[in-house]
Amino acid sequence: MSGPRQQDYAFMAISTPTVRLIAVLVLLFGLMPLARSAPPGLVSTDPQDGIAIHGYDPVSYFAGPEPQQGRASFEYTLHGTTWRFSNEGNRAAFADHPDVYAPQFGGYDPVAIARGASVAGNPLIWLIRAQRLYFFYDTDARSEFAANPARLAETAERRWPQVRQTLP
Repeated sequence: MSGPRQQDYAFMAISTPTVRLIAVLVLLFGLMPLARSAPPGLVSTDPQDGIAIHGYDPVSYFAGPEPQQGRASFEYTLHGTTWRFSNEGNRAAFADHPDVYAPQFGGYDPVAIARGASVAGNPLIWLIRAQRLYFFYDTDARSEFAANPARLAETAERRWPQVRQTLP
């Protein structure tokens, strides 16, 4: 058994209910930044083929100056959504860490979300901030976000639970 798995089992061996409750709360609140990733089925997809983020390779945003189109030969399905990748390495990286590579808010524009609206972002208008990928409806929204990313990301994160309820 690997070290991380042993630690998981060690956590379950804690006998005091109060300590166990505190540990669970710390674990849950420690994972809160992951809430920005879209829940299953709430990822912006191409309406023609249903492929996530219009077929762009989400890992390629982190690897080079421009995003690359994924290929049908390198697909990965996560929570019923099909993602495409430009190579096997990118597919494997995404499979290991989808919370890192998937666009925040499922690819919906964080500026619109901060205003309480759901607007699909354009995968060609993007920004990486704090090692997270964001898509924007237009360059004005990207510029607005870039001017004050901490405030807008925080507001969008707070409003995301309500906004995602309105997604089709």
